[in-house]
Formats: sequence, structure tokens, C-alpha cells
Amino acid sequence: MKIVGTRPPCRLGSHRVLEPAGALPQNAWRLDARPIVFANEILCDVDALNIDSASFQQIAAACDGDASRVADYVLAVVNERGKQHNSTTGSGGMFVGRVREIGEALRSRSDLRIGSRIASLCSLTITPLRIDEVLCVDMETGRLWIRGSAILFESCLYAALPDDIPDEIALAVLDVAGAPAQVRRLAKAGQSIVVLGADGKSGMLAVAQARERAGASGKVVGVAPDAATSGARLLVEHGYVDAFVAADARNALALVGAVSAVVPELADLTVNCVNVAGTEPASILSTKDEGTVYFFSMSTSFTAAALGAEGMGKDVTMIVGNGYAKGHADIALQTLRDHPPIHRYFVEKYGVDRSASNFSLRRGARSEACE
Repeated sequence: MKIVGTRPPCRLGSHRVLEPAGALPQNAWRLDARPIVFANEILCDVDALNIDSASFQQIAAACDGDASRVADYVLAVVNERGKQHNSTTGSGGMFVGRVREIGEALRSRSDLRIGSRIASLCSLTITPLRIDEVLCVDMETGRLWIRGSAILFESCLYAALPDDIPDEIALAVLDVAGAPAQVRRLAKAGQSIVVLGADGKSGMLAVAQARERAGASGKVVGVAPDAATSGARLLVEHGYVDAFVAADARNALALVGAVSAVVPELADLTVNCVNVAGTEPASILSTKDEGTVYFFSMSTSFTAAALGAEGMGKDVTMIVGNGYAKGHADIALQTLRDHPPIHRYFVEKYGVDRSASNFSLRRGARSEACE
């Protein structure tokens, strides 16, 4: 069925933009999120939202760590804007759900059928989203279980959930699929590679790819504020990193001093996977001249990076962390399969069978995910 009285459908979703006129969905202020499908759209019932790390940290801080307030905050944003778009960080996240209806122009797609379980691979800042109810908030992982619906445009990316990896684990991996895929593309044998935020989910998958690509002749250094976290200890104990530096990436001079102590020549490739702002200088200073900085972090400021490098007199190639790379979903999931220690870590941290104390229920509602 078609929405009556609106402009013809666009493969990029511009027909869903309510304001401002002429905008595309990502930079639009408000989208039409009615659960009615165009010929070139996919309508999904949504089970869970995975808010990106930078965004969830900001929301949690604004709500004083209160899960009920976080639920109300997200619900208010989605009600106002027709999408989950954090106006502070500019980022969103992704969803997991089930295909309810396929527009007639997309029914020939071989990877899609009614009832398919899929994960969106495009940002929630682009995705028309409606939330009927927030059932559960996991303050540890930034995940919300909801009842709602979402629209995928013809241009939007998605992935069928794998049979051999539980949905909750696949959701955590696919949310950061761009990181391991891009590191696989950028890293080379024998290089020195520094990963900031190495003990987070994107950081750990990036480190795994860095280790594979750099090989025994290369050097991989992990960086995070605390070297005693379970993720940091795993990377050290299983040989994923040659050294782990405990430093706050917002303190550029202290971090670079610690990194240069283990990599005097500095990094050929620096990968930024942090979830806080103000880490551009540390990333640039950790990288040798004519090296590469890959900013996967959604907290990255182009202005801070560009002007910072200029002020430091650093000639480095800086790459914005495009969340998409060809085959990124398959690469990310295979990275998990290929590295059992990291796989076990993801199961323990992101699986639903963790202690119920990690979850906060909303207004007495229950779902299987929260039990």
C-alpha cells in the first residue's frame, strides 16, 4: 500500500522527510515514521535498539544513570523526530527486528522474506522509527528492548541474523561491523598499530584484525583508561596486544608519552574506538608522519582533527569511520568466530543470560529478553 498525498518515493528516503524541505533522512530534523510501506521500502517490527556507545553514554549521563529516565528520554526523541537521533552526539545506533512487509519493488530480493530476522546496518539517524513501548533498558550495553516499527529504504543496508550466533551477540557485533572491516583493509604486515578504546566491543574486534594483519613482525598496542578491565586482561593474556597502555585518550601528552615508551617510532596506523569527545589530538600525536589515523569513534570532530593536525605540523592521513565497508557484516561475524576468547567475552557481556541485576524493567512490562 502507498502513502497517499506525499511525493513519489525516493530510494534514499527523501520522501519520508517532514522537515526541513530538501533534506535527506540523516540530516533531517523530523521523519515520517508511520508504519505504512512504500513500494521501495521494508517495514519491520522492532524488538531491540542498540544505541551507539557515544550516544548512550551521553544519554545515561544526562539521565543520572536512571534506566527509567533513559527510556523516557529515547521515547521523547523518537516521538519528536520520528527517528533515534541524538542531537548532542549526532549519532543513533541500529535495530534488530522481523520483516513485516516488503514493498512490491523489493520483493525480488533473494535474501528477504516476510518473517526474516534482520539487523539494520544503517544508522538509526536515518531510520524512520516508531516506539509503542520501551520494555527494558540494559544500562551496561546500551540496549533497549521495545515494541515498535521501523522503515528501511531501498538504499539501506541490513543483514540476516546468523544461525550459529545468538541474536544478542550478533547485534553487538554488527553494531560495530565497520571497525574490523576497515582495519582489515588498512592494516599491513609488520606495522605498528595502536588501538584507542581497545577494551570496548569495536576496539576488541579491531585489535583482533590488527593482530591478524600485522603478524608476528608487527606490533599491536592497546590503549584504555584501565588495564585491569576484563577486556584489557583478555587482550594481554591471549597475545592480541604486545603491550597495553593505561591512559586517558583525552590527555594527549600523557598518552603519547606512554605510547612512545613502547613504540618509539610511533604508529603506522592508529585506530580510534573511544566513546568520548576530545581524543583527536592523542590519536594524531600517536601516529608517525605519513601514517594513518582511522577515526571510528562517533565522538570525532572533523574540525578538531583537521585543525589539530595542522597546528601540530603532522602529515597524517585521516579517515572518517564510515560504518559501511563492503562485506563488513560477514567480516565482523567471522572475526568473532575465528577468535574464541573474544567470542566467549561477547557471550558473557552481551548475552541475555547474564545476571538480572543488569536490567531495569519498565512499568512492570516483561519480555523474554529481560527474564
